[in-house]
Amino acid sequence: MQLTELYDKAAAFGFLTVEEGMYLFQHAPLADLMLIADELRKKQVPHGKVTWQIDRNVNTTNVCIANCKFCNFYRIPGHAEAYITDMPAYRKKIEETLKYGGDQLLLQGGHHPELGLQFYVDTFKQIKNEFPTIKLHALGPPEVAHITKLEKSTHHEVLKALKEAGMDSLPGAGAEILIDRVRRLISKGKCGAQEWLDIMHEAHKLDITTSATMMFAHVETIRERFEHLVKIRDVQAMKPESAKGFLAFIPWTFMDVDTLLAKIRGVKNLTTADEYIRMIALSRIMLPNVKNIQASWLTVGKQTAQLCLHAGANDFGSIMIEENVVSAAGAPHRFTYKSMQDAIREAGFEPQLRNQQYEWRELPEGIEEQVINY
Repeated sequence: MQLTELYDKAAAFGFLTVEEGMYLFQHAPLADLMLIADELRKKQVPHGKVTWQIDRNVNTTNVCIANCKFCNFYRIPGHAEAYITDMPAYRKKIEETLKYGGDQLLLQGGHHPELGLQFYVDTFKQIKNEFPTIKLHALGPPEVAHITKLEKSTHHEVLKALKEAGMDSLPGAGAEILIDRVRRLISKGKCGAQEWLDIMHEAHKLDITTSATMMFAHVETIRERFEHLVKIRDVQAMKPESAKGFLAFIPWTFMDVDTLLAKIRGVKNLTTADEYIRMIALSRIMLPNVKNIQASWLTVGKQTAQLCLHAGANDFGSIMIEENVVSAAGAPHRFTYKSMQDAIREAGFEPQLRNQQYEWRELPEGIEEQVINY
């Protein structure tokens, strides 16, 4: 393989193979990858601004039977700390979110063995009845798969019911690495890779917008990372022409503090800033049909995320008024609406507030600086 030929193919928005992506990862200078990815970003997102969002991650329940080896958040059924969020709690959290300028809940939880489709339909409907302007970026393919199994139903019927109840979009949660060898080691209780992909394809057919993620730097190989990227690209290529499909791709690193992967298997996140920026650039290069690439400041920190804006990323994600899952595994970073914009400006870009559909929002007047205390 010749680097110049691969550079030309990438610059022309060609679909690189797994082998070609691996070759770039292993042999291309980081400066070259950053330059190519930056040029692709300029063509795909010509306004040149860096988008960001104000939302809140609220967990429907912490009860889960998936037993993921990287999660410190979940509790088994019957545990003294187990909970199901009730409407008074949602009401308080939504009112706070609106006060802080937010327009959305990222609503996720565990695989609760007793919470079926009706629970989520009723919850979504009640939230929408009381707060019709709040958007619900809700659940994820593993939760949809879990609900489908409980109901002995189909992905189509479950997604259709959730959409009708008020689900506005489907996050790319639970992707981890979309290779079953890896999933058996780190998240055996979740749906397999193909079911994750099938649910996303079904969502796109129902015109439900989605995002895609990749959690890396644990037990996966470099080849498996690139197989994951190609699978995401292939599902996006299959979406109906009228559908938006995957609006964004977000690669983030495994956080290892006190996780079973670290304690039992000795798995540590050894990702350097160079490697993360390299993966951001290659995400832009490998996914020419996904418009938005998000830098995960939550897991890599402000300075690395800022460099990613010169390596193909065009989005800084949310300030995350509340986030409990990744933080429980050691993610220490925080932003407010002011420091988020300052970080984007420091990197040389103009910040632009957006919603989940990547439509621009005006910064609400009189919003308050959130207090990180949850």
